[in-house]
Amino acid sequence: MAARTSRSTAPVFVIGSARSGTTLFYDMLLSAGGFAVYLAESNVFNLLAPHYGNLRRRSDREKLLRVWLGSKLFRATGLEASEIENDILENCHNAGDFLRIVMDAMCRRQGMQRWAENSVEGNMHLPTIKRLVPEALIIHMIRDGRDVATSLHNTRFVGTLPWRRGISLMGAGVYWEWVVEQGYRYGRQLGSDYLEVHFEDLIESPQQTLDRVGKFLDHELDYSRIMHAGYGSVSRPNTLFRADPREKFSPVGRWKKKFSDGELHRFESMIGGTMLKHGYSLTSGGTGEGRPPTMNLQTKITRKFYRALFESKLRVKNHPLVTRLRPLTAARLDWGTQAEDHAPEVRTAVSQPSAGSSR
Repeated sequence: MAARTSRSTAPVFVIGSARSGTTLFYDMLLSAGGFAVYLAESNVFNLLAPHYGNLRRRSDREKLLRVWLGSKLFRATGLEASEIENDILENCHNAGDFLRIVMDAMCRRQGMQRWAENSVEGNMHLPTIKRLVPEALIIHMIRDGRDVATSLHNTRFVGTLPWRRGISLMGAGVYWEWVVEQGYRYGRQLGSDYLEVHFEDLIESPQQTLDRVGKFLDHELDYSRIMHAGYGSVSRPNTLFRADPREKFSPVGRWKKKFSDGELHRFESMIGGTMLKHGYSLTSGGTGEGRPPTMNLQTKITRKFYRALFESKLRVKNHPLVTRLRPLTAARLDWGTQAEDHAPEVRTAVSQPSAGSSR
């Protein structure tokens, strides 16, 4: 249903592993001007699409609409139900149509010419995203796997083992590798519609990095304007670390204070090959120039176990039987929405109780 789109108005999808700077970069895009401001995750491809399939049946579109209109994620759009309801019921045949209808309505209301999207697990759904939104431009945020693991360590952000409180450093490293490689493998098939951006470059050389991205998007990205607008995490870093407030915000290289020598050696032997491929140097001695340390048997087993765990969880989550037995509710759509992460103009809507939260 999409009309031919020029590069300067094409939608943008920001993908990447958790804690890789995807939210920061997404908020920077919105702060640059020209993009509809939606400081939330739509959860369209990771939750809506698996539950409602191709949406060819009107009854499925009605169910989706009930859940969406009862969610905080809808409240964050700033739209009235009447602005999208008829279009979804009459013209929406898949998840891509749904996202486009909602985002285009936001563009009209805000007077913007394009939109961007940033939801969890985007790397895993990249083939579906490009099939349903073929004009989409993809930005893959990549961050040093050691810093990602340091940030994820002992959190429940990533599904972990039943007997553990949170993800281990090694498990978080394998998760990073698994997600990054999915995006890399799919993205390399997209040619000029795919761009990799390193988080460290964005932090250390922001305008130079933004110039490269701006050329890719055919969109002006001025760092001073972005910092002045300061939507979401641009003015308020979205970090899991609780550092001294007097300490300068510095998210690069935190792993150097978190890993023991033994942990670093095991970590780099486990995912060092992928780190090297994406331009990150190693500190542990390898078996030759440009090679990571050799994995021992225990490390090999740990790596294979975690990869199998993540892959099986993704398959189970998206299995038709599971989605039928566990109907989607507005509360589940809202699971990743935190009012304090939003700009003032949407914070009130996000923090209010959701009408459909009990469904």
